[in-house]
Amino acid sequence: MGELFSYGFFGGPSTFNSTCPSFVTGETICLPPVKIPFYFSLRQNIFDGIPDTHIALAAPVLAYWLLSFVFYCLDISGWKWLDKYRIHESEEVKSRNLATRWEVARAVLLQHATQTVLGLAWLIESPEISVARCQSEMEALGKTLVWVVRHLLGEETGMKFLEQRGPGMTHWLYWWGIPAAQILFALFIVDTWQYFLHRLMHTNKFLYKKIHSVHHRLYVPYAFGALYNHPFEGFLLDSVGAALAERMSHLSIRQTIFLFAFSTCKTVDDHCGYNLPFDPLQMMSGNNADYHDIHHQAIGIKSNFSQPFFVHWDTLLGTRMTREDIQERRKKVKKI
Repeated sequence: MGELFSYGFFGGPSTFNSTCPSFVTGETICLPPVKIPFYFSLRQNIFDGIPDTHIALAAPVLAYWLLSFVFYCLDISGWKWLDKYRIHESEEVKSRNLATRWEVARAVLLQHATQTVLGLAWLIESPEISVARCQSEMEALGKTLVWVVRHLLGEETGMKFLEQRGPGMTHWLYWWGIPAAQILFALFIVDTWQYFLHRLMHTNKFLYKKIHSVHHRLYVPYAFGALYNHPFEGFLLDSVGAALAERMSHLSIRQTIFLFAFSTCKTVDDHCGYNLPFDPLQMMSGNNADYHDIHHQAIGIKSNFSQPFFVHWDTLLGTRMTREDIQERRKKVKKI
């Protein structure tokens, strides 16, 4: 670990190891010693004595209640400057919702218990974390990169490209490109799973009446009611969806910690009751608290099924509704 090499974007190392005169030598590749990026720790577990799998299960629960507490503090703050960002008046929560806060809290605690038990059975301990393992995996990736580049660019051009860019490209793919693609794919899986199941629960009268209508007892959503669901819906829609995303994306346990915590924060934020222009979770896409609030209203209950990240499925399948669409509908009704 003493010798570290600095890589440019897709570039080769600024100083190449004397033992590696060439990136490709016959059937093998030669890489400089591993440079660990800032976000990665070689510790087997992030916290001594606590397996990372347990952190992955605790992270979404802590994220849920901590972020919910932040929004609860805003709810009771009495700050007048927040009024312009509230989607509904505070009194609407009491007058229009059909579930008490205790009923909501009890259902959420049950959901958290269920997902924790499922996670204990589902998640797998990470393999040994070491420099040697990283180096071995990077070499395997480098061989794949050689094969791909040779087939795309041809032998001569490909080899020239690889000698110049091979080490840097391998490094970037291993530490940045592939992990980012895995996370994005996991988000896509969660969105896809939740869109089609969520839509089914609205189009199938039995599923809506017996299962999904529980969630819609909160006509005016608020943060810690985000996971107020029928237990079966919580298990199928949220827990199973997250488990499938983790496995199908081949996430490491630490990527899983991020996915679970991030998706939880996004779900809470989508139900927070505030349209905050400075909220990074609401800035990342059009799928935000205001977008999901439309779905909780009578006029939008057959629209805006996408959750929690993006709106592509609503857009592609014609189920997207905006505030502008609502205004247009109301204008047409007035004309009639």
